[in-house]
Amino acid sequence: MIIDCHTHISCPGGKISPEEHFAESDRVTASFVLACPSESNRASNKAVSEYVLRHPEKMFGFAIVNPVTDDISKRYWSNLKEDMGLKGAVLYCSGQAFHPAHSLALQFYEVAQHLQIPLFFHNAPPYDADAVLEFARPSLLDEIARNFKELKIIIGSMGMPFLNETICMLSKHDNVYADLTINPQKIWTVYNMVLAASEADVLGKMLFGSGLPFGKPQNCIETLLGFNKLLADTNLPTVPREKIREIIERDTLTILGIKH
Repeated sequence: MIIDCHTHISCPGGKISPEEHFAESDRVTASFVLACPSESNRASNKAVSEYVLRHPEKMFGFAIVNPVTDDISKRYWSNLKEDMGLKGAVLYCSGQAFHPAHSLALQFYEVAQHLQIPLFFHNAPPYDADAVLEFARPSLLDEIARNFKELKIIIGSMGMPFLNETICMLSKHDNVYADLTINPQKIWTVYNMVLAASEADVLGKMLFGSGLPFGKPQNCIETLLGFNKLLADTNLPTVPREKIREIIERDTLTILGIKH
């Protein structure tokens, strides 16, 4: 089983047709399709819903939410989950300029915890000039993880550029995980993220992601499995291949309580 926990059909700087997305996802068992900021969050959620409902066994939608401006009622989110095929929520705190622990966000987390909706915090680069960098810090999620212990939280893209804060959050909280989105063009960055997690003994909290359409699942899997080969003639530390394979083959759906 391979679950790609980080894909899009449309996002800033990249777009792919549903048909292309489905074809590129052939190598994996299932994919999370994250809605992205657009002129209307509702419109973005509708587009993702229409796609995932055509492939309910393989595609699992995550609805975008800005708790400060969007509907956060239990009724609305029950409908998103049960009728629209949107099994999680994705938050762009930095890009949409709201504090992760805003009072309205905390109200939304109560709803999400009650409905067993996992949260994906998508706060990694690239940032536009108006993004609030401070709101991207993984440490700001500490209050949320402490107060909503049954809420499953995913820190997107290992919380880059705040990797050390992400490692700390993974060590501290049972309900916090991190998306290891692979960029085959940045193999040194990938190496350092995996090594840091290995040294902190939190590899078991990392989930595989490709970042499609920016990365293709097949290429990302090959990159992750093969980067130790680059170190064959060096004295640099390596990470056991079986530990890396466990990241790729992790049963993310069960971990997050997503029924399939």
